[in-house]
Amino acid sequence: MRRSALDKLISWTGLALAALLVVAGGLTSWAHFFIGDQVQSQLIAQDITMPEGDALTSLSDEDREALEPFAGSPMDSGAEARAFADHYILAHMNASSDNRTYEEVSGEFLALDDAGKASAEGQELGALRQSLFMGNTLRGLLLYGYAFSTMGTIAGLAAIASFLGAALLAVLSFLGLRHARKPEAANATI
Repeated sequence: MRRSALDKLISWTGLALAALLVVAGGLTSWAHFFIGDQVQSQLIAQDITMPEGDALTSLSDEDREALEPFAGSPMDSGAEARAFADHYILAHMNASSDNRTYEEVSGEFLALDDAGKASAEGQELGALRQSLFMGNTLRGLLLYGYAFSTMGTIAGLAAIASFLGAALLAVLSFLGLRHARKPEAANATI
């Protein structure tokens, strides 16, 4: 196979790969913007305002520091959803249950007989069980928002990498095609 034919083959293959990367970049850009819009609109629909002031004073230093950058703002990003779930809801769940999980509290409640469930302590344990269940549900939903937000960010980075790769391959392919047009004697090496 002549050198110019090999240059052309490699160059056209590079152009085809560049076109494929442009398509991939377009799709990952769409995913980035779609996910970002969906996460934001779904979180805004919940109408949650990030805690501030006195609501932060009862929290640990770690929890307070995680929430302070977002204090008083409407929750509309995955980072805010994660901070609220892990440093506000979970902190209150742990404080109310003495760091017991929903599973542990539910097991205690279900182990009670009917008279125990009807007692004041049983009613209190049942209410704590319900509160932990609702807290876990809300935390899970918010953390899904955070996870999707992270996937959207990754898709955006993948789009940038795809477009850069496509540009690089296109430049190299055009240089290869230009090189293939040179006379065979000029391409020969000693």
